[in-house]
Amino acid sequence: MDREYPDRASLAEFLRSARSRLTPQRAGLDGVGPGRRRVSGLRREELAGLAGVSVDYYTRLEQGRSRSASAEVLDALATALQLDDAERGHLHTLTGPRPVRPRRPRPQRVHRATRDLLDTLQQAGRPGFVLGRRLDVLAHNELAGRLITDFRALPAAERNQARFVFLDPHARELYRDWSRVAADTAAMLRLDAGRHPDDPALSSLVGELSIRSKDFSRFWADAKVHRRATGTRAYHHPLMGEVTVTCQALNPVDDPDQTLFVYGTEHGSPSETSLRLLAQWTDTGGVTTQAPGAHD
Repeated sequence: MDREYPDRASLAEFLRSARSRLTPQRAGLDGVGPGRRRVSGLRREELAGLAGVSVDYYTRLEQGRSRSASAEVLDALATALQLDDAERGHLHTLTGPRPVRPRRPRPQRVHRATRDLLDTLQQAGRPGFVLGRRLDVLAHNELAGRLITDFRALPAAERNQARFVFLDPHARELYRDWSRVAADTAAMLRLDAGRHPDDPALSSLVGELSIRSKDFSRFWADAKVHRRATGTRAYHHPLMGEVTVTCQALNPVDDPDQTLFVYGTEHGSPSETSLRLLAQWTDTGGVTTQAPGAHD
């Protein structure tokens, strides 16, 4: 037998967290008033009723006493909990079997075509960077380094988006809405943990962040997951002032665990002017398009 049951504790934690965030009113239980409820979200029996499963069965799932659940039951729970696509996928991932002897993850390498695309984005005045497993920063172009931070100048073990957000004081000054960025970052890391539960480097990173950052521990305890696809980021840049960018996330076909993030600005906006000026500004230290250690 080369497969084992999934981490039932992670499944239980995720279900409890999702249930606690869904109020009876949002769930469509209009006849349920606040009353003297001991929970902020749905009760177990309310969620079981919405999903069409027995209370006992759902209780065993949430308490980590059930080994598995069918895809139909998971979809019913995801619908009842009003999960988004990333959360729904995470729920299925947590219940799937995994190898008893997991293979050690291979070092990630950025393909030359992706690095060429980063150069093209640089010429177009668009910041771009590549995140890998554990939110490691695998590569970025010069403009992204000037806008966020030059990860290339950091020791290899510190070239990580989560480390930057939670442990670098500059991040709290840089992001105008640091709390939202921090919450999203923790949720992205938890999504990665669901996909790679046996990654020792990921476990080590989560452990270190939990010890060194109370904020990370708080956001991690929420058990939320997030997949960043589109959206905006607002920066308070030390040189350019207020800069708001739009974001698009792309996945290179050669590695599903890599994500290319491309930033843009609204045409004719002050942020577009700021990025253009930032691109023209020259740092004597210089920033390269590729972080050390990322090769074909």
